[in-house]
Amino acid sequence: MNGADRSEAAGDRLVDPERIDTEEKVIAADPGGALLATAAAGPQLREAGALAAEADLASLADGGRPRAVVVAGVGTAARTGDILATVAGPNCPVPVVAHRNAGVPGWVGAADVVIAVSASGRSPEALAAAEAAARRGARLVAVGAPDSPLESVARSARAPYIGVPRRAPARMSLWALTVPVLLAGRACGMVRIAEADIAETAARLDADAERCKPGNDAFVNPAKSMALDIAGSVPVVWGGTALAGIAARRFGDTLAANARYPVLAGELGEVGRGRVGLLDGAFGSLAESRRDIFADPDEGGGSGTRLRIILLRDDGLDGDDTAPPPDTRRADAVAELAERRGIRLDIVSAEGGCALERLASLIAVPDFASVYLALAHGLDPMSVPAVAEMKQYLDLTTPS
Repeated sequence: MNGADRSEAAGDRLVDPERIDTEEKVIAADPGGALLATAAAGPQLREAGALAAEADLASLADGGRPRAVVVAGVGTAARTGDILATVAGPNCPVPVVAHRNAGVPGWVGAADVVIAVSASGRSPEALAAAEAAARRGARLVAVGAPDSPLESVARSARAPYIGVPRRAPARMSLWALTVPVLLAGRACGMVRIAEADIAETAARLDADAERCKPGNDAFVNPAKSMALDIAGSVPVVWGGTALAGIAARRFGDTLAANARYPVLAGELGEVGRGRVGLLDGAFGSLAESRRDIFADPDEGGGSGTRLRIILLRDDGLDGDDTAPPPDTRRADAVAELAERRGIRLDIVSAEGGCALERLASLIAVPDFASVYLALAHGLDPMSVPAVAEMKQYLDLTTPS
């Protein structure tokens, strides 16, 4: 890119906490309404549940239990497949595959179910998957925007289609896309999710939106506090279990897209295979050992870029005999190792009475934090030039 392209980049490299200090300043810094879109997670979940209830998902059970379920899409759409697999749990009798490429895996056939997901209803990957599923005789269900090309494919295949209104970018429509996928999984007999689970999860999202509203000061707003803690660091987001790992990757997605931060995110099962070595690296203990603890951060003293560990924990439900208790040793070890090295670490613990609510409790505040961090840098989370330019490039270079 040339210099003119770079000059169009908005925002400041250094964070300005005053930008998110008061409700008036936050509103002024958020012209695209990213916080409002994030706060709509609870209503979004309820609406998607109601729309899915109107679709003929019961037809998915006509062929009996499927051999496998493929959730096809990219980005946030593909993340719904990860969530389905995690909520279904390790004892699920049907494998779930989150497929992030065009078409479907070569083994997909009439014994399988394909769920094609696209917030816009125009994703080439989801469209190709729906078309391939129909050709191969697989049971198909599709989720996306109403009156879209994906709906046309689904209608042509006489497959259920859940039309979810698109009111925000896909990454801010996670729950609108996730609930229909979960209910499709329930129709296939592979996941147990009650209406009460959906209601409690929506209530959890509402409560977290209230805690994170822009009028709350940073000392009572966990998202503002988290954003300012992360500012200027290299965030490393690790989840202690499979469920927490999904939340960690989600936080990585939103930090990258909304706040434009480089992030390492994943499940702690991977950490012991080498990534824990980051703690001893140039941004870990080596940086902390050279930090002047008496320096004034506002003066720039001792403010070199360092790691910030965000540890998402799900220690399971007391009395839950449907799954083995989670192994928390890696999470305990990471917390201890970081403390020994003086590396800053935040812990977010899951809460709630079902897997979906516990996942939401790990996602909600970090979602808000990614938006507040963007606003504190003078960035508009709803407008990501690099993403728009990437899509434009791909559109222009797609073979006709």
